[in-house]
Amino acid sequence: MRSTVRLRILITCGVLVAAGVGGWQLLPSDEGRTDPIPVGTTDEVTSLDPAGAYDAGSWAMYSNVYQSLLTFKPGFTTPTPDAAESCKFVGDKLTTYQCVLRDDLTFPSGRKVTAEDVAYSFDRMLKIKAEVGPASLFPTLKDVRADGRTVTFNLGARDATFPLKLATGAGSIVDRDRYQADTLRQDNGVDGTGPYVLKEYKPGESALLEPNPRYRGALAGTGRPVRVKYFKQSEELANAWKSGEVQVTHRQLPPSFVENLDTNGGTRLTEAESAEIRNIVFNTRSDSPMGEKAVRQAVAAILDRPAITTGAYKGTVEPLYSLIPQGFVGHSTAFYDRYPSPDAKKAKKLLKDAGVETPVAFTFGYRQDATYKAETALIKKQLEETGLFEVKVVEADWQNFQKGYTSGAYDAYTVGWLPDFPDSDSFTAPLVGTGNTLDNGYSSKTVDKLIKDTQQFDDRSRTTGDFKSIQEQVAQDVPLIPVWQKNDYVLATESVGGSQNLSDGTGIWRLWELSWL
Repeated sequence: MRSTVRLRILITCGVLVAAGVGGWQLLPSDEGRTDPIPVGTTDEVTSLDPAGAYDAGSWAMYSNVYQSLLTFKPGFTTPTPDAAESCKFVGDKLTTYQCVLRDDLTFPSGRKVTAEDVAYSFDRMLKIKAEVGPASLFPTLKDVRADGRTVTFNLGARDATFPLKLATGAGSIVDRDRYQADTLRQDNGVDGTGPYVLKEYKPGESALLEPNPRYRGALAGTGRPVRVKYFKQSEELANAWKSGEVQVTHRQLPPSFVENLDTNGGTRLTEAESAEIRNIVFNTRSDSPMGEKAVRQAVAAILDRPAITTGAYKGTVEPLYSLIPQGFVGHSTAFYDRYPSPDAKKAKKLLKDAGVETPVAFTFGYRQDATYKAETALIKKQLEETGLFEVKVVEADWQNFQKGYTSGAYDAYTVGWLPDFPDSDSFTAPLVGTGNTLDNGYSSKTVDKLIKDTQQFDDRSRTTGDFKSIQEQVAQDVPLIPVWQKNDYVLATESVGGSQNLSDGTGIWRLWELSWL
């Protein structure tokens, strides 16, 4: 498969320059500290059951405590076997995919992992079909069959991206003896075969991970013990860093903190060009004011992205005018082409021509956080200054925010998005396909057909035209508005090594790369 993105890693090592530290000291030592490495994040875990969550915080955990048949190595866009010994399409129709399971995998109970466990994991995920679960990632999957060590996936249509989807958290393999077939697991336990074992978990507070001695797979070895600490807001994470409570931070620090960060005092900052984006999403159902296309187009015509990126985000993000971010096949400027600059007169005409009475009153939801609050305030100001809109903002913590947008409680809301896998399909099918994970009611036969067309080719360079056509249609229908694309920042003290490998901007959390120096 053609490489769609190569992530550039820029490492600022002020400690190396200021203190004259030798390169040998960046290598982990077999002796010394054995206490868990404290890592801080604002990404919350929605569910420890892989059938029950489709968000960055949960999938970050899954990549450490569960295994999928395939995985991604840093910097590569083609998956490699992990729980599988080998995987391949059968024939050239791209509708049958087979994997041979490794013969040396065991669950924490000591029971051997079988092909039946793999099939069971997919069957229950599709059967449960949790509201915020990953079932929507597999619209082409008809059935999964186990025969000996062989697992066969039968697809209802050609899908060259299927191996990429297997390598995500949605492909996590669970112990069929510990996970019921039709309901999500409710306790705080995990029975997986990943590089770590979850030894302790306090929802919303912390998770203690210890190396899994039973792990066998793509990794050469497991890492050191890690304690992940969860913070509800970015300011809390910044304070934890300042106090020394955490020695590694990742997602999300306040923009002002990043802007003023001093890397000359024993701090290492890794900055990766990221595929993380943020969208304004609209409830397109008829009972919402945003069900009228002209209203959504009017918002798109007014939105001033540079004011948001330089204001609320202090220049730590860049304006995005495309559903597909820079660095991916098919990236375009569809929204800039249609709405090149904030234009209140154009917005007013769109509403007048559609017979929409103004001001249009609607609710705007966002996740509780100081940065998101500032972002929302700017969007509200931009819209209301035109006299065309009245915006009622609704703030909620992550769990209630998810419940809110999946139930249609907001007419519009902002949400970030990380790709499930390094391919442009991860920004189209899950976001604008019928039955999308955003639960906004959008459905377009034109977009669905184009998405299906992009999945026909294993040579991904042949999909460029179709991806651009998808974005042109989305810019016209406006089920969402791309707002920004950001770099990915990992902060670590001079006591921790491997932080430059923790993230490559794709959403995989490689905690096993961390070590005490």
